[in-house]
Amino acid sequence: MIKHLLIPVLLLTAIVSKAQDTIVPKDLPIAGRIFGLQFTQAEVDSMYGAVKELRRDVDKMHALPLPNNVPMSLWQSPLLPGMQQTERQQAVQWSIPANVSLPPQNNGLAFYNLLQLASLVKNKKITSVQLTRYFISRLKKYSDTLQCTISITEELAMAQAKQADAEIAKGQYRGLLHGIPYGLKDLFAVKGTKTTWGAAPYKNQLIDEDSYVYTKLKEAGAVLVAKFTLGALAMGDKWFGGRTNNPWNLKHGSSGSSAGSAAATVAGLVPFAIGTETWGSIISPSTSCGATGLRPTFGSISRSGGMVLSWSLDKVGPICRSAEDAAIVFYYLHGTDGKDESAVSRAFNYQQRIDTRKLKIAYAKNYFDKLKKDDPEWAVLESYRSMGINPVPVNFPEEGAYNFDMMGIIISAESAAAFDELTRSNKDDLLTWQTKNDWPNQFRTARFVSAVDYINANRHRYLLMQKVNDTLSGFDAVICPTWGGNQCAITNLTGHPAVSLPIGFGKENLPQSITLVGNLYAEARLLAIAKLYQDNTGWQNSHPAMFLK
Repeated sequence: MIKHLLIPVLLLTAIVSKAQDTIVPKDLPIAGRIFGLQFTQAEVDSMYGAVKELRRDVDKMHALPLPNNVPMSLWQSPLLPGMQQTERQQAVQWSIPANVSLPPQNNGLAFYNLLQLASLVKNKKITSVQLTRYFISRLKKYSDTLQCTISITEELAMAQAKQADAEIAKGQYRGLLHGIPYGLKDLFAVKGTKTTWGAAPYKNQLIDEDSYVYTKLKEAGAVLVAKFTLGALAMGDKWFGGRTNNPWNLKHGSSGSSAGSAAATVAGLVPFAIGTETWGSIISPSTSCGATGLRPTFGSISRSGGMVLSWSLDKVGPICRSAEDAAIVFYYLHGTDGKDESAVSRAFNYQQRIDTRKLKIAYAKNYFDKLKKDDPEWAVLESYRSMGINPVPVNFPEEGAYNFDMMGIIISAESAAAFDELTRSNKDDLLTWQTKNDWPNQFRTARFVSAVDYINANRHRYLLMQKVNDTLSGFDAVICPTWGGNQCAITNLTGHPAVSLPIGFGKENLPQSITLVGNLYAEARLLAIAKLYQDNTGWQNSHPAMFLK
């Protein structure tokens, strides 16, 4: 994953031991070659004393504690100069169906959408306690099959469900998520629960904090029933307990890193779950499992109380079974508590029905041209055309805009810094997975990127942001093959929102997806466009047979 790596010019930490004054003049030309620099003997003689002094200062810095939750003083924003954003939140009119009935013996209740469940709870056709017990029983029945659950928060869930029922009985209905069970990716802190980050060194970790995400869902009246698996330290689907399996084919993994959130939602173990993305960690498992995953604009949801992997790239988003469910969850989540300096409050003026005549949609021709004629992505374009929308071909910025592994440089530097103590203490040896592509090796290799290169990579990132915004500015959405070229890396770097939708099945009965990319903070429009496709096709209503019981 990581091809280029970095640390400041105090890079010499990786070449010599921690002991004082072990740097010798001949080390400097060796270090310089790593960064493509050549030093004359006179330059080495001039640098030598300063480098040793720098080494001593860095050793003093390393002796100071620096927990994962301590932020940088530099903050990323996806906005470019002159951009204007709507901050006025209008009332969103949700159409709660009135005639929803319980299925016989509750079979099928697992796959009701959020509006249906809200109708049942609001109209007292089922209590939150009954609904919570139902989903906890499914978690107990199927979690081992999927290897998707780190902890079932049964005691907390039942207390929250009883509170929801008491409030609803008094007419104090909080909204669509009131009394509805859900699950969290286990990198969000919740007081009284373990927050393992999916990694063996932290599997007994208790964090005395309630994350923003948990707090907002608690305020909405939602009921936390489980904390779900993630690949160790938010990479892939392998965690300290094994591998999270794909609900459509257990021989395959669910992908990650929001592995358990996607697998459990698609299997009907929860109505929805929360994931995070730094580089594909919502989109990838949603694709693999057939979920609808929303990666919002960078900064749309505060990350406070969540594990940090990359300050300038981490994002929070819902993993659901439909675009409308994702819109509902995002409505209750978006905003900030002021603890995450990159997070902002922007309007989410979602409309369940939009005028298709006013939509301008494009498709990434340079990606589509690489597809086979019978690939299912082409049918997505035909589906929109059948609704009277004619997607316009555009070239998604890539050639000339992404000429080096920009993502690799930036994510490796920030993630290695976030877990510096883990590497420096050799506790990285405790991580279950130790291949050259796993975090322990990547954190070590990341020492060999200079601060100069990290900063300049971010300057190139700014140019990339300009090019992507120029392409998107005339459209409401751009349709992209999910894994076409570097689209996923590019849009994570620029901070644009994306939603992954199931579009059918391929080899070995594994789901396939399409990705819609939208303008900054335009999740309302993006999800409405995604809903149009789902209303027209119904792929979101496909469920894995083994979990229909």
